[in-house]
Amino acid sequence: MVRANGAVSLRELARVVQTSEVTVRRDVRALEAEGLLDRRHGGAVLPGGFTRESGFPQKSHLATAEKTAIADLAAGLVEEGEAIVVGAGTTTQELARRLARVPGLTVVTNSLLVAQALAHANRVEVVMTGGTLRGSNYALVGSGAEQSLQGLRVSRAFLSGSGLTAERGLSTSNMLSASVDRALVQAAAEVVVLADHSKLGTDTMFQTVPTDVITRLVTDEPPAHDDRAATELQALADQGVQIAVAGAGPSSAGGGDPVPARQPRRDVPLPGQRRLPSGGHPLRNAATLDATPERSARVADLRRR
Repeated sequence: MVRANGAVSLRELARVVQTSEVTVRRDVRALEAEGLLDRRHGGAVLPGGFTRESGFPQKSHLATAEKTAIADLAAGLVEEGEAIVVGAGTTTQELARRLARVPGLTVVTNSLLVAQALAHANRVEVVMTGGTLRGSNYALVGSGAEQSLQGLRVSRAFLSGSGLTAERGLSTSNMLSASVDRALVQAAAEVVVLADHSKLGTDTMFQTVPTDVITRLVTDEPPAHDDRAATELQALADQGVQIAVAGAGPSSAGGGDPVPARQPRRDVPLPGQRRLPSGGHPLRNAATLDATPERSARVADLRRR
């Protein structure tokens, strides 16, 4: 299955072979010892180390429930009439499908998939960058894409990537994609990273967003056995990243306790970046995504709808 798809989730493997994820995880370790695949949190990929990147068909089948939950929660951050940038990725594509219902929205993107998801949305304006098409993820990259973002200013950037660590921040396996993502970040006052738990603690070649520039992380609840992901979440919270954890299933939807912040973030804003109110705690509850009364009331209203 890994050879055919490039990547596969433990959940899918367990379903196909009709056994538990614990058993599958043990077998994947044995296959990795033989050099037949590389383990990733939540799945397995073909061997290739830092430089290998799965294409869109492979990524689209990984952590689908988690990406859906993350997109649902992230969409609650976007307000009517706002201007945002949305990067390429399967998680941001899920977000775009939900943004189609936000009136008066302007979305700048280098992703054909994001643009397609918003193509028929009423009262949503889509602005695409220039650039060269990268077929593996349907994104526009290169100097044309970067130049088209110069002078742009929006409220938020929503980005995904190949890995996220507290030490290096968000990273990706492709140099061209990383360069465009950095240009997207420069255009935004706030940076929101969308990353499922399998990417937590994973480091890839090219840094896109340093940790001290990430405003929020929207992720899903790591499995109980995934100590690395849980540790990485706490480390990100300690650096001041506001964290919201979306439930991928009925047992965790909207749940979770706040992650305590030990130290405030050393705020290093981008040029013209709005500073967030100090003193708040990173959050792990959809109902309290932002600590302000206005935001809490709005999110509560959205949940009732």
